[in-house]
Amino acid sequence: MSKTILITGGAGFIGSHVVRRFVNRFPDYQIVNLDALTYAGNLENLKDIEQKDNYIFEHGDITDDSFIKNLFEKYRFDGVIHLAAESHVDRSITDPLAFAKTNILGTMILLNAAKELWKDNFDGKRFYHISTDEVYGTLGETGLFTEETSYDPNSPYSASKAASDHFVRAYGETYGLPYVISNCSNNYGPNHFPEKLIPLCINNILTKKPLPIYGDGKYTRDWLFVIDHAIAIVLIYHEGKNHETYNIGGFNEWQNIDLVKELCKQMDEKLGNEPGTSEQLITFVKDRPGHDLRYAIDATKLNKELGWYPSVTFPEGLSQTIDWYLENKEWLDHVTSGDYRNYYEQQYKV
Repeated sequence: MSKTILITGGAGFIGSHVVRRFVNRFPDYQIVNLDALTYAGNLENLKDIEQKDNYIFEHGDITDDSFIKNLFEKYRFDGVIHLAAESHVDRSITDPLAFAKTNILGTMILLNAAKELWKDNFDGKRFYHISTDEVYGTLGETGLFTEETSYDPNSPYSASKAASDHFVRAYGETYGLPYVISNCSNNYGPNHFPEKLIPLCINNILTKKPLPIYGDGKYTRDWLFVIDHAIAIVLIYHEGKNHETYNIGGFNEWQNIDLVKELCKQMDEKLGNEPGTSEQLITFVKDRPGHDLRYAIDATKLNKELGWYPSVTFPEGLSQTIDWYLENKEWLDHVTSGDYRNYYEQQYKV
């Protein structure tokens, strides 16, 4: 194998798409997928590649220092693509310490392991840290987040990701560690755990449950199709400049209420419902604390320097996403019932 790359969080939503793309596109790379298999890690996401010769799964926690040291010694990684993170804002409000442990301490343990392994020769090595646009805080009705926007996190989740970004940069400045960082907007697409807005609403429409919308529904997000994100990650890993940050966005802002109405419209069409049927399930609920009004990414740097641009419009990507959930109801049933957790025991006999 020409390279051995560690991908953390590779059984999760975004991570599984990144793992699949690397495994399929680069058969001469050894891809090691490390995941703790918490509630959002699901090996069923990767059933189509689990028998590939260049794919290895390792079950472990990035906060386990001795495990990570041994893993780096075992595989002698040439690169790290770090996606493992606690990522749901609502959960961070309930349990902020869990986010500090995974997102800050876990990142530092990985940085230390990479630094020690590569300290004698950084040539051909790269630590790629995937972050979020939420580190920038909130926007008013105008403006965009750029790579120069000051950090201003407002939730325990975004604060923990901001801290991890700073540690990555600090290791670059202090030790010369070769790194790149990307900050992405809200992802959507196949395999998304149904606690996030789009898969939650798809599942609730199928089960005829309310569609909960925070506050007045006017919170605005930039939405990025997960496969386009995976394409960008592969590109940045190979062609991004060391010690640079790249913002990845969909050029695609939607208010939550408008997004849900578009989703309802498409669901009714695909399910053969009367127009407006699903919209009747929309229910406005109490707002969450510290809710950022608007995020919007300026991905011009990535577009101009590396030639990346989203491949689908939001209605197209949303249609593909809905189709995937309708065609994979067994996956959705396993996730919502918790049965997906049995797959690891069945597959790996532990």
